[in-house]
Amino acid sequence: MATFALVDCNNFYASCERLFQPVLRDRPVVVVSNNDGCVIARSNEAKALGIPMGAPLFKIRKLVEEHGVTVRSSNYALYGDISERVMSVLGSQAPAHEIYSIDECFLDLDRMAVEDLTDWCRELRLRTHQWTGIPVSIGVGPTKTLAKVANRLAKKSTKAGGVLDLAHNPEWVSAALRKTAVGDVWGIGRRWSAMLEERGIHTALDLANAQDGWVRQRMGIVGLRTVHELRGLVCHALDDQPAPRQTTCCSRTFGEAIRDKAQVHDAVMSFAERVAEKVRHANQVAGAVQLFIRTDPFDQNAAQKSVSGSATFQRPTSDTRDITDVVLRIFDRIWRDGYGWRKAGVLLLDLAAPSAVPASLFNVIEQPDGLMEALDQINARFGRGKARLGLAGKNAEWRMRQENLSPSFTTRWNELPLAKIR
Repeated sequence: MATFALVDCNNFYASCERLFQPVLRDRPVVVVSNNDGCVIARSNEAKALGIPMGAPLFKIRKLVEEHGVTVRSSNYALYGDISERVMSVLGSQAPAHEIYSIDECFLDLDRMAVEDLTDWCRELRLRTHQWTGIPVSIGVGPTKTLAKVANRLAKKSTKAGGVLDLAHNPEWVSAALRKTAVGDVWGIGRRWSAMLEERGIHTALDLANAQDGWVRQRMGIVGLRTVHELRGLVCHALDDQPAPRQTTCCSRTFGEAIRDKAQVHDAVMSFAERVAEKVRHANQVAGAVQLFIRTDPFDQNAAQKSVSGSATFQRPTSDTRDITDVVLRIFDRIWRDGYGWRKAGVLLLDLAAPSAVPASLFNVIEQPDGLMEALDQINARFGRGKARLGLAGKNAEWRMRQENLSPSFTTRWNELPLAKIR
């Protein structure tokens, strides 16, 4: 019998913020999105105060002040590093694993020779917390979808204690599905949820009992697979070798609307350098590039504009010099004066491995000069952005608002936590 486990980090961003700041434990903590906009993570204490996910920070300011809620700007460098540590621990404990998101990981447990899988999961949960400091919940099921159901209940149930095994306790499956709202089923979005509830399908159990023909007609093969997974039939295998990316992007919303061409230029050049670095890190090259800049669509008092441009490289590349040269030419072509630009982004398209790029009779094979490799090694050792090409100025008015940003405790030497010796 197939056995999948879903390990989910509890309140991951908030847990990362607490990791090196013990004073935040047992206190309400919220993490807000780019430019300190909306709530994207909450501690259990913040949830108990009724702070909803996605709430704009300015709308909950009074609640924050009344209850002493700690607000933290999103620190993705910290979260990404802690995620890698968690996934490394989980991957070392199971025969195969699939990193599903920054805070979720599927494990393949059907070849695990253990007497009691629940005890093994409890031990894994304890070990992950001891080694990384991040609390997790584990749901086990005969399919990925049922593992998701089990994980959700394990996280909410005090009796479960963070672990629920539906694979080896099939008599619990019906009760678990009955407790799960149809909108909380993995793969059931808001549109499908509304349609199902209109037809009297309110729980995961109702959906599992729906007729195949009706599901196929209304939800297609994707919906039918979800139903089959709720019944215990495996439709989604573990994907431990995700397909290489076809595109990658670096984009940001500015802290305020920018009218100065030099400032937007600096932002665009910074994004181009970063996206080139990402492609090299993935050992890929790009065949084309796209640049876009746009105004704030929510500002009804400002003129609206969205422009973009693209170009194909003469030869697929990951060299920052080639990429920024083309991006700069696109930028000069699409720039329009008189607008308050609020967001920009650079996308690299047609990504492929260097060995997969077809050769041309007229291509000149150039040997790499080592500059990009040297830049990447310096930035890996001393922190991103320490070595750059000098294409963007230092006076960056376009940078995001991050008024409550915590230190990068694990990714910058000058922000490493230090123990005080008395």
